[in-house]
Amino acid sequence: MRKLTIVFHHAGGGHQSAAEALKATFSTQADPWDVSLLDIQELLDPLDLIRRATGIRIQDTYNLILRKGWTRFTPQLLLVLQTTIRIYHSPIVKALRAYWAEHPADLVLSVIPHFNREIAESLQPQSARMRDGKTSGTRTPFVTLITDLADYPPHFWIERESEYIIAGTERARQQALTIGLPADHIFRTSGMILKPKFYEKTTVDRVAERKQLGLNPDCPTGIVLFGGHGSQVMVDITRKLNEAGSGVQLILICGYNQKLAAELTDLKTAKPKLVVGFAKNVDYYMALADFFIGKPGPGSISEALQFHLPVIVECNSKTLPQERYNAEWVTENGYGIVVQSFKKIAPAVQRLLEPATFADFQRKADEYSNRALFEVPAILEKCAEGTPAAPQSQPV
Repeated sequence: MRKLTIVFHHAGGGHQSAAEALKATFSTQADPWDVSLLDIQELLDPLDLIRRATGIRIQDTYNLILRKGWTRFTPQLLLVLQTTIRIYHSPIVKALRAYWAEHPADLVLSVIPHFNREIAESLQPQSARMRDGKTSGTRTPFVTLITDLADYPPHFWIERESEYIIAGTERARQQALTIGLPADHIFRTSGMILKPKFYEKTTVDRVAERKQLGLNPDCPTGIVLFGGHGSQVMVDITRKLNEAGSGVQLILICGYNQKLAAELTDLKTAKPKLVVGFAKNVDYYMALADFFIGKPGPGSISEALQFHLPVIVECNSKTLPQERYNAEWVTENGYGIVVQSFKKIAPAVQRLLEPATFADFQRKADEYSNRALFEVPAILEKCAEGTPAAPQSQPV
């Protein structure tokens, strides 16, 4: 059985989700791969300078920033991280080579940014270089799956050393071409990797389910989602929509943030609201909603569109730099409204729900079709076999 290693880490949630979704999908293939997951943070813990100094891992620092809403400092964190990786390039490559020696693979897939130059170099044959600069021996194919809608160069997702790139948007494909990668090594999918259940598109009796949950069956319903730890801005959104008499009810997903859930539960509103803690069945709640409010994360936007929900997202100086293009993408494709601040959420919702406007956004959302989870295995087969991407890299 062929062996596939997927490299991931726990910074954010999308990288691990993509890795686990692919592993689950490969297990159902007629000719399955033996899939293993490599948490690069665990492998590189001995080199983590921030952890040595503070006791906190780099990925935990990143997650703390997300949880506290300190995202204005993300560019500085990225600079520290990229500088550390550059300084420790050789030890990182050495650690990876030692891992491959003990755990050989027929193909390696990265679903993370920042470390792809090191992963690519670690997979190069260790035999002596020839006079023409090439190396003898065989090389394990290396593929980078971009789990953002676009790269945030330099040295984020796409590197000159990258061998194969899987891109979920035309912008990302063009970025790979710009850096000089050959067109036949760039594969285009129809979107971001989502969890398998999002492709099943859960269907529910919305009237009955809304009633059972204490919601008005006929009221416009927004789902508000800000990742696994929620965000204090959800309180502001709820208050402003209530004060403006927007006439909407909200499903508020708070994740692990119990304090936030308690504050939202105690908040008095004219329209019903449903406060949910950590939920493994976010797809169920999306099936009950009419539109989405949240940060412009590639996963959240893609999940909402998978349920044909128009979106309202915020983009400003506090937005993660790698997610700022996502707001452009929403606007360019007519999937919803981008606000500079959620302080303006009430007029944004009012505009979204204007019948003609909502119909247009919903039509665009209905046209969205994402089959990436089922496209990637076929692409990886091609990469393993050395088969080039189709001309112009159209979605498979």
